[in-house]
Amino acid sequence: MGSNLARNLASRDGNTVAIFNRSYEKTQLLLDEHPEAGFVPAKDYAEFAASISTPRTALIMVQAGKGTDAVIDELCKVFEPGDIIIDGGNSLFTDTIRREKAVRETGINYVGAGISGGEEGALNGPSIMPGGSAEAWQTIGPILKSIAAVAEGEPCVTHVGTDGAGHFVKMVHNGIEYADMQLIAEAYDLIRRGTGRSPAEIAEVFAEWNRGELESYLIEITAEVLKQVDADTGSPLVDVILDQAGAKGTGAWTVQTALDLGVPVSGIAEAVFARSLSSKPAQRSAARTLPGPVEEWTVDSQEEFIEDVRLALFASKIVAYSQGFDEIVAGASEYGWDIQKGDIAKIWRGGCIIRAQFLNRITEAYADDNGLVALLTAPYFVEALSRAQGSWRRIVAMAANAGVPSPAFSSSLAYYDGLRAERLPAALIQGQRDFFGAHTYKRVDKDGIFHTLWSADRSEIETEPAAH
Repeated sequence: MGSNLARNLASRDGNTVAIFNRSYEKTQLLLDEHPEAGFVPAKDYAEFAASISTPRTALIMVQAGKGTDAVIDELCKVFEPGDIIIDGGNSLFTDTIRREKAVRETGINYVGAGISGGEEGALNGPSIMPGGSAEAWQTIGPILKSIAAVAEGEPCVTHVGTDGAGHFVKMVHNGIEYADMQLIAEAYDLIRRGTGRSPAEIAEVFAEWNRGELESYLIEITAEVLKQVDADTGSPLVDVILDQAGAKGTGAWTVQTALDLGVPVSGIAEAVFARSLSSKPAQRSAARTLPGPVEEWTVDSQEEFIEDVRLALFASKIVAYSQGFDEIVAGASEYGWDIQKGDIAKIWRGGCIIRAQFLNRITEAYADDNGLVALLTAPYFVEALSRAQGSWRRIVAMAANAGVPSPAFSSSLAYYDGLRAERLPAALIQGQRDFFGAHTYKRVDKDGIFHTLWSADRSEIETEPAAH
């Protein structure tokens, strides 16, 4: 992504781009492969800094963690107050908060910028989510707008907020991406098992879906993946790929952060756990002897079943985005960021992995009601969920009866029903907590905090206001 971003920058009128890599061989390779870019190479940090006009702007794309800290330390030695360091990697947002505070003391501006779109997006236009100071945005804004993707005439970049806001939003973006990919995989698995259609035939289903309300980058590439044939075996490529999904950490960060913030992101969490389960071959092998449904699964009408899967996918996708935006709202409140939710939906319309047609609907929802308590309660999504819920319930029930794992579908439906429930069994949990730990509880009919003196023989139980 780093080399492609450099090529993207160099392709814009008036830009001359300096490049540096700790391995000069890689720098030379980029020079040899793309002489048209007119790159200015550097063999060390001092030469790199000297080749850039002031105020300098350096965009670093290295592995998150200690490698990023090392590059920042070296740049701070050769940069001056007013210069800008942009970290375009997938850094943990709390690291970005720490780094921004430390670098600010030197007078240098530090910007954590989430960049989405992969290698292709980096070259042709990514979605960019920069944090940092307003001062830094004044300088880097025009630069980033020049290389960002464009959706409906608008560049897919905005100043997200201070310090770690950009990397926080990118983290949540990736969490939604995990959920979206798992949901699509579950839809494929259900159709294949339920109808017996080949991957190539299912590719046509996804291609058709991509012409409707499910239109998105991930649906588009799913069709491409499913119709691919392995050159060595002649089998569908998806059947040759080992069914153990990898992960790079941002999905887990999303879930861990949501737990810290007290935000339920169950659909995203199940997607992360599904990847973890897929990567436990010994346990999966040992569990194949466990009993499952004995009756053969049959689908009466393939077309009706496929339409039910489509609607279940759409409904679950809405839940994933709603949960993601809930986490963004909670993070903004916790860390004092002024994040404009509608603007985030706008910059995700192009360049990024989760770009989708219905992001416009999210922008409209927040434009109509910026204080929306939950995205899925906006009128458009209420209508969509009303239309989809029957299919959603049938698919989750059918999957359970057939023994087909659908953790993201089923957890998304459970979340939806949890939100809409007038009363939850949490009341019993509060009673249990008070019984074994005197944790107290509130009542529906009185103000205050209460504790019950639970008697050992259960014959004498006294309830009293709890001491503060």
